[in-house]
Amino acid sequence: MKHLNIIESNDFSDKAFKRLLIHDSPYFKILNFNFQAGQELPLHAHDIEGEVSILVLEGQGEFLLADNQTLPARAGDMVVCEIAEPHGVRAETAMRIVVTIAPPI
Repeated sequence: MKHLNIIESNDFSDKAFKRLLIHDSPYFKILNFNFQAGQELPLHAHDIEGEVSILVLEGQGEFLLADNQTLPARAGDMVVCEIAEPHGVRAETAMRIVVTIAPPI
């Protein structure tokens, strides 16, 4: 069993978003990303099969989707999609998210 407090383990940076690998196995990968206001994980997609979930732990911003579409992203909001579907995140305030990828890339 692994125990980790991601709030204590990952901080913020003014230069770029911070990334913390929480778990990596043949079954899934879990990452924590922390963004300062204005930082983003640009819209992107992966050319593999699988799914990705993005959960907002704190802060607010928007989920970036294909065709310049967005959805609000506030604490407690989550999106789940095929990993080949374009996805990204833009922070309006300091923001913490947890990303799960299955199977891992």
